[in-house]
Amino acid sequence: MLDDIKKTLWATADKLRANMDAAEYKHLVLGLIFIKYISDTFTARSAELAARLRDPDDEYFYGDATDDDIAAELEDRDYYTSANVFWVPEAARWEAIRAAAKQNTIGKFIDEALGLIETENPKLKGILDKRYARAQLPDGKLGELVDLISTIGFGETASTARDVLGQVYEYFLGMFASAEGKRGGQFYTPASIVKTLVAVLAPHQGKVYDPCCGSGGMFVQSERFIEAHGGQVGDVSIYGQEANPTTWRLAAMNLAIRGIDFNLGREPGDTFTRNQHPDLRADYILANPPFNISDWWHASLTGDARWHYGDPPQGNANYAWLQHMLHHLKPTGRAGIVLANGSMSSSQNNEGVIRAAMVDADVVEVMVALPGQLFFNTQIPACLWFLAKQKQRKGEVLFIDARKLGKMISRVQAELDDAAIARIAETVAAWRGEVEAGASITRYEDVPGFCRSVPLAEIAQHGHVLTPGRYVGAEEVEDDDEAFAEKMRKLTERLSEQMAKGTELDARIRTQLGTLGYRL
Repeated sequence: MLDDIKKTLWATADKLRANMDAAEYKHLVLGLIFIKYISDTFTARSAELAARLRDPDDEYFYGDATDDDIAAELEDRDYYTSANVFWVPEAARWEAIRAAAKQNTIGKFIDEALGLIETENPKLKGILDKRYARAQLPDGKLGELVDLISTIGFGETASTARDVLGQVYEYFLGMFASAEGKRGGQFYTPASIVKTLVAVLAPHQGKVYDPCCGSGGMFVQSERFIEAHGGQVGDVSIYGQEANPTTWRLAAMNLAIRGIDFNLGREPGDTFTRNQHPDLRADYILANPPFNISDWWHASLTGDARWHYGDPPQGNANYAWLQHMLHHLKPTGRAGIVLANGSMSSSQNNEGVIRAAMVDADVVEVMVALPGQLFFNTQIPACLWFLAKQKQRKGEVLFIDARKLGKMISRVQAELDDAAIARIAETVAAWRGEVEAGASITRYEDVPGFCRSVPLAEIAQHGHVLTPGRYVGAEEVEDDDEAFAEKMRKLTERLSEQMAKGTELDARIRTQLGTLGYRL
């Protein structure tokens, strides 16, 4: 049912944007979804409080209070902030926005509402994107968009509402990433890749960090993982950074609508030159940095303490990202990073030297080759690096070749389904000796064509190349016991028949063309 709602909402919203660029339009849509959600949760909390204040059996019972007394009591913001609900001034509530939807000043009205919300909630200061008054939408379309967002129903409870809106928000992020193409993929990591990272890292509690957090998908999936394993939201502390100001705002809103506490730094900024969390040492790091970026270097980075394994090349940031993650990792922490496949084998400009130093230092734990066509924005093949300073299996690296596990979900898009993700995660857990109850893989074994645990000495013999296909070998093929000579005879006969058929079809085509006055 919810899937149908999401698709209908998207189809209608996309139609309303007319010729407006998706990169601009997404901020209008997602901003309105954010306002609608925080307004609805505020209203729901207010209704709950009103009932409790009148209930003699409730600790909030207000005795013989009049309606005016109750109304005044409901304006105490502590009732809301204690329940992780944003305080929404009356003039900024959705009812007021919807009432003004048909006015030609609706854009200015929304911007003012956002300003009021920011003033009343310091956590949101500088995060809400006030661009509605200057939106380049045809007349009336912004009001229609407000009416459309008004149709989103969030269920009866706060947890249900948060989940419903979270799913709608995430779906819209993904659809905008697809609509925007390359630029969209810069801030949106496909869900199946995020799920794989989280499933392998298994973040249960502690500090979770993403130095290029995009729209915050890594954090959201981490919280889901914790809840699914019996933990509580808030068992982890969220730290992130994002250079793009508008994407930084998206991340903050994405986390806020789910009630996730976060620290994305004082401002958006480049992670290398304006590190917002210099003293952070994280329990878990999850990241999908932009692939192969060449314009990252600044003279101030010369001799930086993060380059523990060697100076990264100025023309490619891949090994700067890897070393940045290791620098910010606790001694007992784990990191999972998405990078282009070239990072596993490149020897250009000191990359091979750095990779060798990392392998020899035994901080590379698991390498996973991913299927193609997982990303919205690039066909560059990608892989997953998992790093740890204190590995369970010292002196070995686990290689997993998951290239055949992708399932096509559209003509151009693939994903790793839940079964594939579980296979990867359970293989890693078994290799580490951390098997959970109910796992289908309870003891690690090398599987030809899929996984193999390789000693560091063998990796050194291969020039410290970390491509899984080099180590896992070929998949075992079941022997059908048919003699080679007999098999070749049958295949040759079949090929002969097909060639004869091809000759016959060629002749018929020539004849038909001849009747039309064309000859080959």
